[in-house]
Amino acid sequence: MELRQIEYFLAVVEHGGIGGASAALGVTQPTVSQALRALERELGVPLFHRIGRGMVPSSAGRALVGSSRQIMRDIAAVDDALSAEGGELTGRVDVLASPFVSGGVVTDLITTFRTENPSATVRLGELREESQAMTMLEEGRCEFVITHLPTVGDDLDVVVLGEQEFWLVYPPGTDLPPGPVGLADLPLIPMIIVPRGGSVAEEIASAIREAGVRFPLAVVSDHREERIPMVLAGIGGTLAERRVAEAVADRAVVRPVNPRFARTFALVFDPGTLSLAGQAFADIARRVTTD
Repeated sequence: MELRQIEYFLAVVEHGGIGGASAALGVTQPTVSQALRALERELGVPLFHRIGRGMVPSSAGRALVGSSRQIMRDIAAVDDALSAEGGELTGRVDVLASPFVSGGVVTDLITTFRTENPSATVRLGELREESQAMTMLEEGRCEFVITHLPTVGDDLDVVVLGEQEFWLVYPPGTDLPPGPVGLADLPLIPMIIVPRGGSVAEEIASAIREAGVRFPLAVVSDHREERIPMVLAGIGGTLAERRVAEAVADRAVVRPVNPRFARTFALVFDPGTLSLAGQAFADIARRVTTD
């Protein structure tokens, strides 16, 4: 197995196909294809399913992703150590963040890191299921996860980034009294929800069920960013992070919930596996949360 093959393999995973990978790597498509075929022959298993013009990792390919990224981080750590002698930090930090987590805090953290380390890069991916956060770290798929607490893992460090509160957002003209709305008093209008799988979504759905509310469903959407436009279009109501809800308070009916839905979210990582760039990222996270 060659380092070049691993690099090409990861590029295809990240870009979903040969074309995007070759463009990102600055090599021809046949070069990437030949490297992948050689790697598959060497390992004796197919690493991708070819679907149209795209490529999706097979079970063997998914199993290889974490260790491949760890190899690339280890290689980058050598470069980091050499460049650190010149006072410039390089390398890449891999972060997976829950889609429920406030974008403002994550953006501020990455901005500070890049401002102080302009030669280093950050790869920000989506942590689709918060229940998989620890697995992502253990398998080396990333250096950091940003997820809601609590988490498990005795050897993990946790830097609390903030708290999220979730508010109700209803279409314009919805008749609701002022102030917080009790779960038992939710209007029986259709709701726009996200699929189960995230711990916050599960908690909210469970609390609503326990209150005896059975509202009709309008849309179950994987595209969380589309929920507010659908609410404004009158399709139904939803629960959104407070910052998002307040931003549309002039165009929708926005109310807090009683009891309030609030969750602490944090940066979680294994300090024993961090690259130099990762260590700098963790140090900045600790600093900005105490300023």
